[in-house]
Amino acid sequence: MKAMILAAGRGERMRPLTDHTPKPLLRAGGHALIEYHIRALAAAGINQLVINHAHLGTQVEQALGDGSGYGVRIAYSPEGEGRALETGGGIHRALPLLGGDPFLVINGDVYCDYPYQRLPSAPNGLAHLVLVDNPPHHPDGDFALEDGRVHSEGEPRYTFSGIGLYRPELFADCEAGAFPLAPLLREAMARDQVGGEFYDGLWMDIGTPERLRELETMLAG
Repeated sequence: MKAMILAAGRGERMRPLTDHTPKPLLRAGGHALIEYHIRALAAAGINQLVINHAHLGTQVEQALGDGSGYGVRIAYSPEGEGRALETGGGIHRALPLLGGDPFLVINGDVYCDYPYQRLPSAPNGLAHLVLVDNPPHHPDGDFALEDGRVHSEGEPRYTFSGIGLYRPELFADCEAGAFPLAPLLREAMARDQVGGEFYDGLWMDIGTPERLRELETMLAG
């Protein structure tokens, strides 16, 4: 299985930290945020990675190289400075690098201890999403989960962790350019083509300087 780490976001909420450093390279606990994902994937035996980038993207390539220092192989999907394609568009652009089999996608701005070994080898449908408890800054959640199927409506609602397993066919009718992922997922949910699971372990959305400091404090402790 190949995995893609989404690293093209501008990180507006992280400014001024991201004015000169791309968000995936912000550090906590002595390591860049993206390094935690790379090491976790390598530990799970997932060693073929794709990383997209836009804002200050050359810094990402310079910092991580070809991945050999982490025991993985990294291919890059550059989107151009200031031209990030959003989540859906970024994945669509990287499809030639990801191949024809199901692939894993991880948001680069989360921190978690999810064990990637527990993922199914393929989704039961077009996608398999990992859902988590709703954090204080997102109390209403994103999706409902019932009997292993994810729905756009229903209760209780959980937050999408940013960890998803997808078939390339999810993007079959998409055209190149910038577009979000959520509408594709909701369309697939309407056809009962999205499975999922709930994860109750450590998960944090590192989207603001305050949450980055919270992570630093947790790792230091």
